[in-house]
Order: sequence, then structure tokens, then C-alpha cells
Amino acid sequence: MYRIEERIISWFTELAAKVSGRHILVAIPFGWIFVFFICPCLILMKISFAEGLIASPPYTTLMDWLSGYLLQIRINLGNYALLFTDEMYIRGFATSVMIAGASTACCLLIGFPMAYAIARSPRRIRGILLMLVVLPFWTSFLIRVYAWIMLLSPCGFINSLLLKFHLIDAPLQLMNNSYAACMGIIYAYLPFMIFPLYGAIEKSDYSLMEAAYDLGCSPIKAFFSIVVPLASPGVYAGSALVFVPAIGEFVIPELLGGAQTLTVGRLVWNEFFQNMSWPTAAALSIILLIFVVLPIVLAQRSREVTI
Repeated sequence: MYRIEERIISWFTELAAKVSGRHILVAIPFGWIFVFFICPCLILMKISFAEGLIASPPYTTLMDWLSGYLLQIRINLGNYALLFTDEMYIRGFATSVMIAGASTACCLLIGFPMAYAIARSPRRIRGILLMLVVLPFWTSFLIRVYAWIMLLSPCGFINSLLLKFHLIDAPLQLMNNSYAACMGIIYAYLPFMIFPLYGAIEKSDYSLMEAAYDLGCSPIKAFFSIVVPLASPGVYAGSALVFVPAIGEFVIPELLGGAQTLTVGRLVWNEFFQNMSWPTAAALSIILLIFVVLPIVLAQRSREVTI
């Protein structure tokens, strides 16, 4: 017994000697990702292959021990088949992709000039401009969304102003549609596009623009030939930071888009809390995760191959 304890202690001593501080620092983020990302995804994947059940928890187990050492594994693929055959889920995915894509494109069109203006502004006011971009985050997210309700509602500021100047005869339907959801997402996620673009543009060498001007290049052509390619890492990062949360957004489409705007986030909420169909909701979440992560991985690999 004493020799076994001695071997265990020596094994741990050798392991501790091999593990350096560098390995510990690398292991911390990987451990964090494993515990808070991979493990929940594995749990969701397990639930997605189960069958719905009126019980607690509301789904069946995947493995059952039968008599003796016989293990029975039951995998249900019907939840995934339902997502690709039911028109409601297909429409929900299409609406989410449309809203997220349009919001990302608008954020890029609005954020690029803003980021370029901040990056080329004098250093003494650059910090103030960046603070103004961060300033909306000092207010609660829900309060900012409710502010848009006050602006876009039939009795809101915009309709009241148009009615006051007799520009319209009846209030416009500015809410409860996809356009209102897009406006809310653009407002909420625009800073996530500006900061990566600012970082990429600020690091670029402005002398290249001056060289292009000296060679007879017009300002617009020099901008699209030099600034835009140099800012491409910021474009990719900003687009990912906006598109990924926007495609699964629930609060903004729910409050501004209304019941007519059916998104994946609303479908997941309905399946979890109204229908109590956890396997279907888990399958929705897994498909959404694959749909979001796979293009990002492929784009990253294509960039590495190009470089």
C-alpha cells in the first residue's frame, strides 16, 4: 500500500513538473470554452435526439439498461426532419436570415464612414468620438428598445409629428413588421461594427492614400482600392459580431416586429415555454448553431488559404 501511494505521489510530481505556467494560461480559456460552450451544446444535442414527454424533464432518455448488461440506445431524428419539412420553421429561418443579413449590411454601410471619420480625426477628439459610440451602452438595453416603441408606435413621436404638419392623414404602420425589427437591431448592434472597423482603419498606413493621389488616382477610387481592402479584417469581424447575435435575436423582433415577424428566437421560446417541446427547441438551437458557425469557419479557412 505504501508503494502504491509513493508511485501516485511521484506521478503527480512529474506531472506538475511538466506543466508550466504557460500551459496553465492556455488551459484556462480552453477550460472556460469547454464548460460554458461545449458542455451546454452537448446537452442540447442530447435533448434534440430525444422524444417529447409530459413529465419532468419533458423528454425521454436516450439510453436504458435492459436485463443484464444490455444497453438500449434510442435516437429520434424526427425533430430535425420536422424543421426541414414544416413551413413554419422554414419561414422562421428565412425571416431570421433576411433580418440579420439586412441589418448587417446596413450596419456596414453606416459604420464604415463613421469608423473612417473617427480614425482620421485628430487624436485630441478621437477619444471623445469613441466615447459617444459607447455612450448608448450606459443605458439599459430594454430601455433603448422601448424608446424605439415610443418613436414608432401609432401614437409615437414620428406619427404625431407627421400628423401635426398634415403630412399624413392617418398614423403610419411603422411597428409590427420586419423593418422595425431591422431598425432596432441596427441601432443596438451598430457599435459592434464600428469598433472592429475603426481598429483596422486606424492601423492602416495613410501614406498609401497620399501615394495614390500623387499617381493621379481619384479619392473615391483610392478609397475603394486601398482603404477597403486594408479594412477587410475589420469588415469580417464586425459582420460576424453583428450577424451572429442578430440571427438569434429574440427581444427586438418580439417588441418591435410583433407577432407577424416570426424568427428563430421566437420559435425557440415558443417551443420551450408554450409547447413544452424541449427536443424540438433543442434541435432548432443546434441547427441555428451549425448555420452560424459553419460559414464563419469556412470563411476563416478560405482567408488563411488566400493569405
